[in-house]
Amino acid sequence: MGAEAKPEVSPVHRLAPEVKIAATVAITIAVVATPREAVWAFGVHALIVVALAAVARVPAGWLARRSLVEVPFVLLAVLMPFVGVGERVEWLGLRLSVEGLYGGFNLLVKGTLGVLVALLLAATTSTRDIIVGLDRLRCPPVLTQIATFMLRYLDVLADEARRMRTARLARGDDPRFLWQLRGFASGIGALFLRAFERGERVYLAMLSRGYTGSLPQLGGAGAGVAQWAAAATVPLVAAAIAVTATILT
Repeated sequence: MGAEAKPEVSPVHRLAPEVKIAATVAITIAVVATPREAVWAFGVHALIVVALAAVARVPAGWLARRSLVEVPFVLLAVLMPFVGVGERVEWLGLRLSVEGLYGGFNLLVKGTLGVLVALLLAATTSTRDIIVGLDRLRCPPVLTQIATFMLRYLDVLADEARRMRTARLARGDDPRFLWQLRGFASGIGALFLRAFERGERVYLAMLSRGYTGSLPQLGGAGAGVAQWAAAATVPLVAAAIAVTATILT
């Protein structure tokens, strides 16, 4: 159940998952820490993201389609210059708030760069490897266990929901009509109960096989010094840009 954009292997794909997770977090922090007035710095950050996408061989179309998740934030950023307070400037007959312009730009550029960096991680790392990386980074075991079980049984629940929907449609039920929403809600409740009962059976089966509350280590040896050093290059450059922008602003 991977999240990769394509099976093509690149140097980024070959990096250990914990290295990529740490680098993603570090780059995001550097972008967020960059002052909003330093427009040039965000241009450099964008070039870094483009270079990463090229090295990882992630198609621009793949990134563009999945970055649509930030559309609500884009709309909010567009509205901010109109509803902001304080000093205003004239542009094409419109009176725009200076503070709103900065705020909208800040939200738009940082949100977009953050989403793109996260998508690059998803494109080059399978979901299982992300969990392995979190485990190696000493993420609380309960979180990695929940994520592991969720991935294991998400397809099972999806299949169950599809079967229930097919059965409803075969009986003439169509949730598009308002008067049939009660049946749809009942189906959701039944699915929840089935999922709960299935989870209880799985838990009891695991206890009978010696489960003690923790899973075995999901991955083998972690990343070596060479991989950490290679992956640290981009976050260090991003951090240097943020520091320089802070000093010059």
